[in-house]
Amino acid sequence: WRFTIPMLLSAVFQQLYNVADSVVAGRFVGEDALAAVGASFPITMIFMAVALGSNTGCSVIISQLFGAKETARMKTAVSTSVIAILALSALLTTGGFLFCEPLMRLLGTPENVFADSQLYLNVYIGGLTFLFLYNICTGVFTALGDSRTPLLIIGVATVVNTVLDLWFVAGLGMGTAGAALATTAAQAVSFGMALVLVARRTGLLQPKLSFFRMHGALLRLILRLGIPSALQMTIAGFSWLVVTFLVNQYGVDVSAGNGVAIKIKDICQLFISAMASGATTMIAQNLGASKFERAKDVMYTAMKITCAMAAAMIVLVELFAPQMAAVFTNEAAVRDAAVLNLRIEILGQIFYAVFMVYHALAIGAGHSIFAMLSSFANCIVFRVVLSLLFNHLWGIYGLYAACAVAPSISVPLGWLYTRSGVWRRSLAKTEK
Repeated sequence: WRFTIPMLLSAVFQQLYNVADSVVAGRFVGEDALAAVGASFPITMIFMAVALGSNTGCSVIISQLFGAKETARMKTAVSTSVIAILALSALLTTGGFLFCEPLMRLLGTPENVFADSQLYLNVYIGGLTFLFLYNICTGVFTALGDSRTPLLIIGVATVVNTVLDLWFVAGLGMGTAGAALATTAAQAVSFGMALVLVARRTGLLQPKLSFFRMHGALLRLILRLGIPSALQMTIAGFSWLVVTFLVNQYGVDVSAGNGVAIKIKDICQLFISAMASGATTMIAQNLGASKFERAKDVMYTAMKITCAMAAAMIVLVELFAPQMAAVFTNEAAVRDAAVLNLRIEILGQIFYAVFMVYHALAIGAGHSIFAMLSSFANCIVFRVVLSLLFNHLWGIYGLYAACAVAPSISVPLGWLYTRSGVWRRSLAKTEK
């Protein structure tokens, strides 16, 4: 709890940071602006997935090396991560500018919000380097057992983003472009703070230190973990692209309502995500120190807590969904669409609570390929296939039900992985 509560608060700030764009757009511009921000979400989610996946590969190795007390190798892993992520962010920024419009066409983004949505995305893509480097820097702190510094950084960034959102959108009338610009500026601020603090902690920017280099063996190890983690999250992003395409067929009110519901579900899920992230770091550190039973205890303790959190979120959303949706919009049709989505899809949180902690054990052990295959099962085999089938049979109700049921398949897969005992090997220690 001492380690995870700051991570939980960081996740709360991160969601407020993300929600600010939707709230300000919905309140001060209107329904079309809200739909434009919501329509861009599945594409921004793919970029976020790659950033978080890359962060996972780096932080797990750093955590295991920290647990094993291999300080010099750990610092080299930090410099390797920073150099690699710079190259990756440059590549994705270029690809983002080239392919965001075709992707939006493929999603069936409504024409009346297409231009605003594209403008929002282009500004967002321009700040990808800040997003990627910020995630790596905060990942270093959590890998070292410091969850308070990232909380400080994201707290400042959230205030900056909210103030700039109100200034650019409500004050200067810049619309969705102002919302995206505020987000990019806040990401730049958060990265700058994170880089300075990481440099002070590790000596990263001291030019004479020999560890500031690209280390081939560590890079291969990071990629071995990071690529499956990035693919895992990208698979999830792709499945939501399919869902968004299906939702968009029901019109702009339902599309905007879906965007509102996504923001609220993300807030609910952040409690589970924070606990799973904390468990991943602690598991990796304990496996690096060969404390296998303690790593297993971390997993089961985290699972009890996440299940209790999921049950609480389900009750709250079922009782107060209309009031939650009303925070984002005054439009009755949009609000009703969001409430319908929430009251069905929120039931799937209990499956998330279980499988995300199983994934924490696998990722902490360095077996991110298992987590990727498990995500493929629930996102493609279940979410995409069931969404297409249920949408055909029962319309929007079936579509939302498919999204609620999809994560269930990963629960027995996680149980089988845990029973196998293969997680008892620490990847960073066995492959030097």
